Amino acid sequence: MRSPALRHVLTHLITPLLMCLGMGLAYMGAFVHPEPNHMPVAVVGAGPEAKVLAQTVKDTAGDRLDVRTVPTRTAAVDLLKSRTVTGAYVPSARTPELIVASAASDMGATAVEKVFAPVAERQGVPLKVTDVARPVADDPTGQGLFFLLVAVSIGSYASVAALGAAGGALPMRIRALLAVGVSAVVSGIGALLAGPVFHLAHHDLAGVWGLAWLYSAGILLVGVGLHTFLKRWTTLTMMVLFVMLNFTSSGGLFRPELQNGFFGALHAFWNGAGFVEGLRGLLYFGGDGLGRDVTTLAVWLLAGLVVVAAAAGYERARAATPTAPAVVPDSPAALAVDGEAGAAGAADEAADEEAEETVGV
Repeated sequence: MRSPALRHVLTHLITPLLMCLGMGLAYMGAFVHPEPNHMPVAVVGAGPEAKVLAQTVKDTAGDRLDVRTVPTRTAAVDLLKSRTVTGAYVPSARTPELIVASAASDMGATAVEKVFAPVAERQGVPLKVTDVARPVADDPTGQGLFFLLVAVSIGSYASVAALGAAGGALPMRIRALLAVGVSAVVSGIGALLAGPVFHLAHHDLAGVWGLAWLYSAGILLVGVGLHTFLKRWTTLTMMVLFVMLNFTSSGGLFRPELQNGFFGALHAFWNGAGFVEGLRGLLYFGGDGLGRDVTTLAVWLLAGLVVVAAAAGYERARAATPTAPAVVPDSPAALAVDGEAGAAGAADEAADEEAEETVGV
């Protein structure tokens, strides 16, 4: 390619084009065709009729459902409130009942109703649906927690771009402290949105802030550390980690039992899933599973500290490496020209990097 300027522009277009491809693959792969995938459900009853019904449902659904029997309705409710099953069917000749917990997943509750409604229809009786854990009236679908995840995530990874573009000259310890401080502000904004502004959280607002801080600090520390190694590619990497793979596996729109195995597997340990499920457990299920979700977020925070420590060591080693002696030019005029060229090159490189960082914002 003969034109350096055109080559320069085309090189910078690589990042947005990769973002386009990655977002399309991630979002469409995760959300376009939701269907049950080993979705756990229960049939209530201890007799042979319940077992036959459970086996019939399993044979009809195949790998779409994992069907178990539980002896009592109380046991089924306990499984729903621990988010072990998505729905429980209580057979009855007159009033069959489906028990769901829509706060765990509104889409999951809808999917399981589609599974068992035909069973009641074959009996010629209406299906009674009982919801034992509803979201608050201000968030009727329960998806507000997903959009809170989006807000906190964007505030976090966009702050990484700002710290990378404007704070590169600062020592790593200062950048790390800034990351911790910014995460406190981002999580405070998240708590403000969840509480007084949109009323997603009617209680435990301090817990919401704590989960948001753990989540945000992990992202910021990972990003600040990675910037030392990746430079202009940091934003693309952050979007892959904390948007493309993160939002899609969080369970905020579709829980893993409505997704393919890849996103379902990520849900088990990715930080967005830890944040969303932690909020659900805190706000709707009496803290059930909260310890596991806090551990997930803490592991990501620890990973961020490890990356920051590695980056600090790398920067110290690079600063201690002796540089080659400068070649003395023939004349003061040549020195001035070389100095201007070097400064211009450094300025162009810094501008290029800042442009790449800004793409993700």
